[in-house]
Amino acid sequence: MSSFVIEASGLSRSFGQTHALAGVDLSVRAGESLAIMGASGSGKTTLLHCLAGITRPDAGTVGFRSGSGRVEITGLGERERSRLRREAFGFVFQQGLLIPELTAVENVALALMLNGMPRARAEEYGRGWLAALGLAGLEDRRIGQLSGGQAQRVAIARAQVTGASVVFADEPTGALDSVTSADVMSALLDSTTGQGRTLVLVTHDPGVAARCSRMVEMRDGRIVGERVAA
Repeated sequence: MSSFVIEASGLSRSFGQTHALAGVDLSVRAGESLAIMGASGSGKTTLLHCLAGITRPDAGTVGFRSGSGRVEITGLGERERSRLRREAFGFVFQQGLLIPELTAVENVALALMLNGMPRARAEEYGRGWLAALGLAGLEDRRIGQLSGGQAQRVAIARAQVTGASVVFADEPTGALDSVTSADVMSALLDSTTGQGRTLVLVTHDPGVAARCSRMVEMRDGRIVGERVAA
């Protein structure tokens, strides 16, 4: 059986006259951390969105393999792709996209409640994840009462609490200082590949990319280079 958890072939995506992706092939192995690097406008975020089923490419295919078999993401309707994103994928974005009116534990528990879990049980799971990420005692604080690094750890917990096998992160350290960035990156790696899960990360920071097991570089909608960690 293939060790690839995601396999993309011939991905193309245009926005008007702009070709964000121009025939990209990329496979991601189960349990690896993959950094996608490139300048602004290189197509890296569009590639991430296509791999995660957020955006449908104009051409090409994306397949996802789990314990129940292989599914062609590009062949799914919006409802099926939304369900896949809720149940199998986790997401961490640069600004976290947390709900400021909710507490840290409520933000994390919400991901489980959307999948039908009762609130009390969801919050119990959420508190466990927050504690594992160094936020014990801060569970009942609202997002505005947390530092930037603490808020990103909440976002990491939310991405992981559903048992996601693949976590997609778009510039997760882009708004943080260098010390906080290193701490958040450690938490992200420990809770994903450190637990046998897969991480696909977009970054413009070579230091962040260097901590991943593999890096691909994009330019003008194409992959132009690849490096595997020693």
